[in-house]
Amino acid sequence: MARFTDEELMRKVQEGFIVESEADMTESYKKALINQITVQGDTELMSAPAYWMASKDAPSTNTMVSATAIIQDELGHANIAYRLLQDLGVDTDALLYDRPPNKFKNPFGFDQPLANWAELVSAHGMYDRAGITLLSDVHRHTSYGPLKRALVKVGMEENFHLRHGEAWMKKLCEAGGEGRELVQRAVDWMFPRGVEGFGMPDARKHHNAQLDFKLKGMTNDQLRNTWLKAVVPLCESLGLDVPAHSDPDTGEVELEYGFPCEWDADDRVWLYDQPISWDQVWERWRARGPMNEEFVNSVRRSRGSIERMLAA
Repeated sequence: MARFTDEELMRKVQEGFIVESEADMTESYKKALINQITVQGDTELMSAPAYWMASKDAPSTNTMVSATAIIQDELGHANIAYRLLQDLGVDTDALLYDRPPNKFKNPFGFDQPLANWAELVSAHGMYDRAGITLLSDVHRHTSYGPLKRALVKVGMEENFHLRHGEAWMKKLCEAGGEGRELVQRAVDWMFPRGVEGFGMPDARKHHNAQLDFKLKGMTNDQLRNTWLKAVVPLCESLGLDVPAHSDPDTGEVELEYGFPCEWDADDRVWLYDQPISWDQVWERWRARGPMNEEFVNSVRRSRGSIERMLAA
């Protein structure tokens, strides 16, 4: 029998109670926690093949080493998340190797190929900013003690990824010419992807177990606005065009297009004049992106390679 009812546990965690084991959980709390950590683990894991593809375009040995170090960090972060799931009784072997690729819970953006170094560092500057926005909120507010402690290491390493990306975006933009053009092209498709990735607007969400059980502290719109307030000024400072602007007096950011809007997957462009519903967004997300199956299988193949090497 559960130690608390859902209502009792909701009240206790809002008052500061920290959950340390399954004995303190209700089934609803555990379900919401497992879902959240699965998204976290899948996102970290599936960033690796996307980043690896683009890292091959690194301009030097030193930059290749930096890119590879970031990939290693992401795999380590995934391992942390999956170990937390194991402690909650999840069969992570089945989770990783038996799920259909389209059932992975990573953001749609990591189902897209990254074509070059400029796209890789722009992903570090924009996607990793999204990751820090989400995980720093979880670290500050989560009621689950083991996750709070695990995120100390993750947060420090993600900050390195972000600084690496922003520094290289600045370097390429200051160089001008093709470098600036490639960063602008990357931002053109990544910026709306980041905006969309925080999920449905708060007005459309009628219940949120993650907030009720204090597994995070901020709503989707609050997280999205936090990200926008960092990314839009960065792009403005680099002279990059984004379909948004920040108010110099208030610091608030306003989008300059109907959100959400249609995505042309073939040409990798957003059709700002074609607004769509969130039901259509969910349909696109459920269909996954062009690299979903290939990226999942690339991660799975590594297990077989290692097992064959050890058996030799």
